[in-house]
Amino acid sequence: MITIRPSEERGRAKYSWLDTRFTFSFNQYYDPKHMGFRSLRVINDDIIAPGGGFDMHPHHDMEIVSWMLDGALEHRDSLGNGGIIRPGDVQYMSAGTGILHSEFNASKAEPAHLMQIWIVPDRKGKEPIYGQRSVADQLTPGNLAKVMEFPSAVVYASRFSGGETSTHTLTPGRHAWIQVGTGAIEVNGVTLGQGDGAAISEETSLAITAPGAAEILLFDLV
Repeated sequence: MITIRPSEERGRAKYSWLDTRFTFSFNQYYDPKHMGFRSLRVINDDIIAPGGGFDMHPHHDMEIVSWMLDGALEHRDSLGNGGIIRPGDVQYMSAGTGILHSEFNASKAEPAHLMQIWIVPDRKGKEPIYGQRSVADQLTPGNLAKVMEFPSAVVYASRFSGGETSTHTLTPGRHAWIQVGTGAIEVNGVTLGQGDGAAISEETSLAITAPGAAEILLFDLV
């Protein structure tokens, strides 16, 4: 069963420095029908203007992943970490007992486009950690690259140049969510456009194709 979450039905907030769309309820956007899916709690599709960003703010008891689609994002946190991520890089935090961090567009000239993801952890009160790494060498067209693995979710990314097929097997009792970052795809014959998401249950395998250039995230969920 594949249930589409259309891009145009997402929540939206727009400021001078930020244009963001909410797949699930977040901040002042509340939709009781879309509070998350399984352990997946937040997917925010953010476009940050040059020089703009989020000042230092707190998080706790959440697994947080940032995936760049275009541009560059600079991170700093209360643990003393700092770094810049670009397309093909993943940034992650296990917020645990608490962490403060800021995120700013690292460019003064170009916008930054990213997806911010929150995943409910398997338990609360963990020690906070931060990390970033590149999976760019695994993003060959049609390959599903494992981005992150948590007890409650495994995150994959895939890029397409057009005509390739990515396949993924779901073990019994597992579910999936696909979020289209750019372009358009078909999953098991169902068409998803840019910004669309899809909740997937009671499927044993996924065949994902794209007619042209596209980039997706796939979440394998308990």
